[in-house]
Amino acid sequence: MGFMEWWDGFWATYNTVIFSIGVNAMLALSIYVTLSCGLLSLANAAFMGIGAYTASLLTMQFDMPFPIALAAGGVLPSLVALVIGIPTLRLSGVYLAMATLGFGEVVRVIVLNLEITGGPMGLNGVPPITEWWHIVLLLGVTIYALARLRRSKTGRAFEAIKEDEVAARLMGVNVAGYKLLAFVIGAAIAGVAGGLNAHFTFTIGPNNYGFENAVDILTMAVFGGTSNLIGPMIGSTILSLLPEVLRHFKDFRLAINGLILILVVLYLPKGIWDPRRIRAFLGRNAEKKVK
Repeated sequence: MGFMEWWDGFWATYNTVIFSIGVNAMLALSIYVTLSCGLLSLANAAFMGIGAYTASLLTMQFDMPFPIALAAGGVLPSLVALVIGIPTLRLSGVYLAMATLGFGEVVRVIVLNLEITGGPMGLNGVPPITEWWHIVLLLGVTIYALARLRRSKTGRAFEAIKEDEVAARLMGVNVAGYKLLAFVIGAAIAGVAGGLNAHFTFTIGPNNYGFENAVDILTMAVFGGTSNLIGPMIGSTILSLLPEVLRHFKDFRLAINGLILILVVLYLPKGIWDPRRIRAFLGRNAEKKVK
């Protein structure tokens, strides 16, 4: 068997998993933005759903070019985030998580009852337009933009708000404005990820963007670590591959999944990718070699 034949077989079997890794990386980065500003928001699954439905309806009903549909899939969740963020972001911690979770349920119920979205059945026959390079390109743009943002004045303001909101306010940081900005950026990334996802899964439904998905997105980021951009991507990749790796343990898959998460939370509270812990570990090894 030649390499091309092997590759064709591999791609035919695993292309959905590979696409999912890219989309999940974008979703983990979308919640990383809000977490980097100290916001515990669980609205990203709802924003993903808004983006998915917007992009799908534009390509299915109006024959819009894919780039325009994806752009709209990012813009509409941003506008929604802007509207709901102004009153909601006065809350913090668990109260904010509950409010954003409630918003997610409101979106799900609206989608369930709208005729244009296909109601409980969702949308079937979404055109399979998403190619691998679309995901690579948009993930690359997202990583580049967030890396620039992290090193900018805005990134430093996010960090200051996360560390101590009162101190940041006393230093003249526009806390409400920066929180809203983080919320809107996170919504845009989640919306584009939703648009990409819809156009390779062929079908979408309101239950794809409920409570479980909101928790999954948060878990991916926390599992990998939220101190930098690498952590959420590692977390999302591992948790995307885990169901595939544990396929043979199908009866115990969820239990093993849960056990792995518990062990990480207990023994690696800052996630798998914690630069300080890695530097300390390398430092200790270097000392041992010197001795």
